[in-house]
Amino acid sequence: MSELKTLWEDVENLRKELHRLLTEKQENLLDPEILTASQSLNTAVTKYTELIKKKNL
Repeated sequence: MSELKTLWEDVENLRKELHRLLTEKQENLLDPEILTASQSLNTAVTKYTELIKKKNL
């Protein structure tokens, strides 16, 4: 279960970073940093979801 918790913590940290960037960049969704942060968050959420499915939670 610790892998799941670690992934969830990653998701939360990436979400907070994306939110910070959105505020800093005045919600410019085309800013390269925002796009990169969004893609990183998406990857982490996908990994988290796949792990849940794998463990049948």
